[in-house]
Amino acid sequence: MKKLISWNVNGIRACINKGWTEFVTEHNPDILCIQEIKAKPEQVDFPLELAHYHTYWNPADRPGYSGTLVMTKELAISEHYGLGDFLSPADDEGRVITLEFEQYFLVNVYTVNSKDKLARIEYRQQWDAAFLKHMQYLETLGKPVIVCGDLNVAHHEIDLARPDSNHFSPGFSKQERDGFQNFMDANFIDTFRHFHPDTTEAYSWWSYRGGARQRNVGWRIDYFLTSAALTDNLESAFILPEVHGSDHCPVGITINI
Repeated sequence: MKKLISWNVNGIRACINKGWTEFVTEHNPDILCIQEIKAKPEQVDFPLELAHYHTYWNPADRPGYSGTLVMTKELAISEHYGLGDFLSPADDEGRVITLEFEQYFLVNVYTVNSKDKLARIEYRQQWDAAFLKHMQYLETLGKPVIVCGDLNVAHHEIDLARPDSNHFSPGFSKQERDGFQNFMDANFIDTFRHFHPDTTEAYSWWSYRGGARQRNVGWRIDYFLTSAALTDNLESAFILPEVHGSDHCPVGITINI
């Protein structure tokens, strides 16, 4: 049994000072995928008590922006960064890490935000299409795929507190929801909805404005997706809203693999 956790920390240096190390020690995940690290490895005082993790970093070229990190107890067979030929121009924002293990591929992703007034929606649509091609390509290599991270979209109305007023907002536009549906149509599984199809008020991100987190006015935009071939291997999927330190909370799965 493996426990995998994903968390957009909104700045790893700040989050380390808000209980991040204690969280990792307590939950002891086999793999921890982190998004929006906003730092390069040499800028982070990595805690000694977590030195047993192998680390794979993909910082953005732009300082203090974006970036991803995977921490894993098991050494990966191979590693790949970005989306390669599937996205042009190539990603320089540190948004994707792909690791190969003996029985599966793991993909950690921090998906492009469409920005206010959907200013970046065209690039977001290109991104979603390229990312799906990447997921499907990995499956052709003969191993199932586990994808996790901040996908920056609430799929259905049940996935955010106020759907009626957000149909033209970044993260809930038709274009973005259609892009996510393409993942489902390609036989990837939204693990949380697999176990909790009707659960309401289950969110992973809250605005810092207006006491949104205290009132649970949130969005579920952080996910674990798996190839359909792994459905029977899944044991649970969970959200940890009680964990603070970021405007996102951790999400995770347990899986026999």
